[in-house]
Amino acid sequence: MTGLKDKLRQRIASGGPLPVAEYMTLCLSDPQFGYYTTREPFGRKGDFITAPEVSQMFGEMIGAVCLGAYESFGAPDAVQLVELGPGRGTLMADFQRVAARRPAFLNAARLNLVEMSPRLRKIQSDTLQTAALQPEFRDHFAQVPDGPLIVIANEFFDALPIHQFVKTVSGWRERQVGLDDKGNLVFGVGVARLPDTAIPAGAVSASGGSILETQPAANAIAEEIAARIAKHGGIALFIDYGYAKSAAGDTLQALYNHSYDDVLAHPGEADITAHVNFETLALAAQAAGAVPLPLLEQGEFLLRAGLLERAGSLGAGKSPHQQDSIRDAVERLAAPDQMGALFKVLAITADGIPFAPFDPAP
Repeated sequence: MTGLKDKLRQRIASGGPLPVAEYMTLCLSDPQFGYYTTREPFGRKGDFITAPEVSQMFGEMIGAVCLGAYESFGAPDAVQLVELGPGRGTLMADFQRVAARRPAFLNAARLNLVEMSPRLRKIQSDTLQTAALQPEFRDHFAQVPDGPLIVIANEFFDALPIHQFVKTVSGWRERQVGLDDKGNLVFGVGVARLPDTAIPAGAVSASGGSILETQPAANAIAEEIAARIAKHGGIALFIDYGYAKSAAGDTLQALYNHSYDDVLAHPGEADITAHVNFETLALAAQAAGAVPLPLLEQGEFLLRAGLLERAGSLGAGKSPHQQDSIRDAVERLAAPDQMGALFKVLAITADGIPFAPFDPAP
């Protein structure tokens, strides 16, 4: 039994069941036992490998797209470059390899890494120790100075807490984590009800027992970023696994030792995430006065951005083994049956003017 499981049992026994959002927050961020506060989740030694760890090409494509966007909104003399949840700093290191080709951008950009973990900040600093842009760390996006923005959030929103509601005869009731007669963690249904006005069209006819998820934390951050973009200009790229339209479905999942796990089995030892609802992220951005561009699947985004061309140049003159590794990375990042279709890319702009690769395909 984990230390966090003991802590959760005591808390539930004294205070009652926890909403799924609170359970998720404690599992990931508890100061003593939280997954992100106590272990290294990223890379081959962690429980998952993010796209920047698959290949340098991912961060390079993001860099190329952001440089193009910077030119599209006027190449201002000062721009706040922001990454939310920078992981090990790999994406930003690869991004800067491309940015080095535009000295004017490097002169204009100020790098902000939104990261609360002192342990991860140290890793990010080490990764970027020779980079042209040195990071200024922020606990929250609100601490980023005013000005035009370039915001990157890769696999950030999936780790934010979600609420779940269960379809019952008396409406959609909030799903909770409680204890059974033997003291085991179990799911149950509470009394809190989701208002009828908050039920999306895609879930109105859902059958009894169906799950509906809401993501107020993610939507609030998207709205905050979009408000700044609407006021000062710039763009944001939200890259994550998720779905394009609101619908019923249980996407809460846990990864433990590189394998899918029962969400309640190893609190604090497993990574717990949920699929991102890109429709509500886009609506939150609109509510703040910004304009979301049409959603792209990651595969299409990367291929339009020049992934194949970059793979060709990277593999030129390399050994057959190295070329095979590059081809494997392209497949993993862009193939529909790997990361290419499940992962989506949402661009937020101030004016709705498309930029490559979000402009119409030729």
